[in-house]
Amino acid sequence: MPRALDAPLRVEPLGPHHDRRSFHSGAQALDRYFQAQVGQEARKSIAAPFVLVLPGGSVGGFYTLASTSLQLTQLSTDIARRLPRYPLIPATLLGRLVVDLRHRGKGYGRFLLADALFRAVRSEIASFAVVVDAKDEAARRFYEREGFLSLPDQPMKLFRPLADIAKLFD
Repeated sequence: MPRALDAPLRVEPLGPHHDRRSFHSGAQALDRYFQAQVGQEARKSIAAPFVLVLPGGSVGGFYTLASTSLQLTQLSTDIARRLPRYPLIPATLLGRLVVDLRHRGKGYGRFLLADALFRAVRSEIASFAVVVDAKDEAARRFYEREGFLSLPDQPMKLFRPLADIAKLFD
């Protein structure tokens, strides 16, 4: 019989059986959001939360996905000229990707990011890109290492075209 530590990691939609009270990211606002607000946003279809379930059942991290849009004028002229001339371009917002403080440095952030990107690619809803709002310089560098590009006038808002992401899963 395999030990609990040999069990694979999995990401699944947030449910009432997930223990949100014991999650601690080190950022009080993020903890408060996860513990008190994310369920309401899910019920109101504002955001779709997903949790990283560790062996033993505890939550090691989470992220949310939601619809958003980019203004065509926010994109570089090189990218914008290849898109339809609509004022708004549909996109997917990857919000609040967070790993529990006790589990940082184990690659769980990249694991969550890969899961989020896969879900965005697999979606049947049209989306030009995945968009993130980096909360600080460390987060911005993380997303840049993963192929995200900063918007020209908003360096903390980054995106990665879905066509580019889809190539990762071919």
